Amino acid sequence: MRFKDRVAFVTGAGSGIGRATAQLFAAEGAHVFGVDVDRDGLAATITHVRGEGGTADGTHCDVADTASVDAAVAKCVATFGGLSVLANVAGIGGFSRFEEIDEATWQRTIAVNLTGPFHTIRAALPHLLKPPVGSVVNVSSTAGVRGTAYAAAYAASKAGLLNFTRTLALEFASRDLRFNCVCPGGVRTPLIAKMFVRRDDLEQNLINYSAPPKLGNMADPIDIARVIAFLASDDARMVNGVGLLADGGALA
Repeated sequence: MRFKDRVAFVTGAGSGIGRATAQLFAAEGAHVFGVDVDRDGLAATITHVRGEGGTADGTHCDVADTASVDAAVAKCVATFGGLSVLANVAGIGGFSRFEEIDEATWQRTIAVNLTGPFHTIRAALPHLLKPPVGSVVNVSSTAGVRGTAYAAAYAASKAGLLNFTRTLALEFASRDLRFNCVCPGGVRTPLIAKMFVRRDDLEQNLINYSAPPKLGNMADPIDIARVIAFLASDDARMVNGVGLLADGGALA
């Protein structure tokens, strides 16, 4: 019950890592407020949490849109009386050769993966700084740590998010607000399923990249949710500004 009576705001809560994170926070006592562009997926997450005896609510939200984020944070605070944990899980991406990336795809990827956390952090900040001071966990990627072929927009957004996190960790350390990143490798989620649209040398390259020996293949969403929960909890009180690899050793 590391999050008993705390309010956790989780983006991308409608599926994958976001859903697993919302469920885990709730199982550990948090009042969870989930947001997603997928209304049906979000509703399913909330229903599951409530069915397990947890507390959850949420609203449709596009993290790339400032007004949408501001309204969602305001609704969270009105519903639960505050906001003490922010988990930025929402993300989009795809694998394609650089010549195939159009400007709309580039802009949307940056808007969701990098500008989205900017919007949520800015909106949540006044609440996160209230005692007891909260924490922020962003979800980057191994693609943000090293170059990743066929993922120029995604890798750029995730690298930016990692350094954005480090910078805020330094800026807010004197006020006890922690910022950390989880950097997963391959995870079995709807996002990764959509990325693999063809079987050729592109996909094989990424399978080889994502699957470390011994531990094997891809992680499950709950594996990453557990890392997010650790970083968000008081167990990680002295962990600040890290990009914690959760890739089974793929980049070791």
